[in-house]
Amino acid sequence: MLERLAARRDVASLLTRPDAPAGRGRRHTAPPAKEVAERLGIPVLQPDRLTPELDLGAPTVVVVAYGILIPEELLEQRLWLNVHPSLLPRWRGAAPVERALMAGDEETGVTIHRTVKELDAGPIAARRAFSVGPEDDAGRVYARAAAVAADLLDDVLDGEPSFRAQPAEGATYAEKITARARELDLARPPNELVNVVRALSPHIGARGRLHGRHVTVWKARVADDGSFEPLEVQAENGRRMDYAAWLRGLR
Repeated sequence: MLERLAARRDVASLLTRPDAPAGRGRRHTAPPAKEVAERLGIPVLQPDRLTPELDLGAPTVVVVAYGILIPEELLEQRLWLNVHPSLLPRWRGAAPVERALMAGDEETGVTIHRTVKELDAGPIAARRAFSVGPEDDAGRVYARAAAVAADLLDDVLDGEPSFRAQPAEGATYAEKITARARELDLARPPNELVNVVRALSPHIGARGRLHGRHVTVWKARVADDGSFEPLEVQAENGRRMDYAAWLRGLR
């Protein structure tokens, strides 16, 4: 998203979270946006907490999955525009793409709205829908949303944006993805299981027990006989592989 925006606009600075431990080695790792900003020569700000004295160097701030509470004093100083990958007020919260796919939504989109104290409840400046196909996973939806968001921001930033209040009707909450949400209960209908796999691929992974083994399922479909059919799996401490190849290895 940052790269797309920087190709079209002057970006004064990037505000992102501090580097944090990640991976099995718990090495301090930079947020991906920081790596992009440094490559593009954009100054990076990584304060431990936000204060009214923070100088962002621009009258408008574009927020994308920042995940840290922004004090009201800062919200009042300038225009904060949040880029949210859902058709607000549907799927407010931490995991809008994943929850839309889990629910089997056939349409989602992007909303640009003013950041306010309440979660994803600010007035809307722009909103665009796109369809979600049965083969689309979260990776594809996020990529499509990034392209749509760049176009919408172009329109919003070209002038003085106008806002309309979000409707209260139809609001839903996209809870963050927990370990429990990753688990595949094979007693559930096959189409629901496939939706969970789509929602968590390629970045998180759905977890299930197949033939007595714990595996991560990255791709799946509903078979011709109506059953749940894994297509790509990953054993613990193993690599991703075709399900049929994994079965042969068990034998």
